[in-house]
Amino acid sequence: MTVERALRLIAGAFVLASLALGTWVNPKWYWFTAFVGANLLQSGFTNWCPMMTFLRKLGLGARQQSA
Repeated sequence: MTVERALRLIAGAFVLASLALGTWVNPKWYWFTAFVGANLLQSGFTNWCPMMTFLRKLGLGARQQSA
């Protein structure tokens, strides 16, 4: 699995989990949703995301180039 694909899976899971927690546990969990969204927004501008650094340290590779 590539870093980019894992990042999208993790971000989607975080957003859905925090929405569920905000609905059924405590509305303050929506702040976590906002944090994930803000991180994705800054990643779009800077092309850097802390989770990508972490995933690379775990050994996930970059996107493979097709011939």
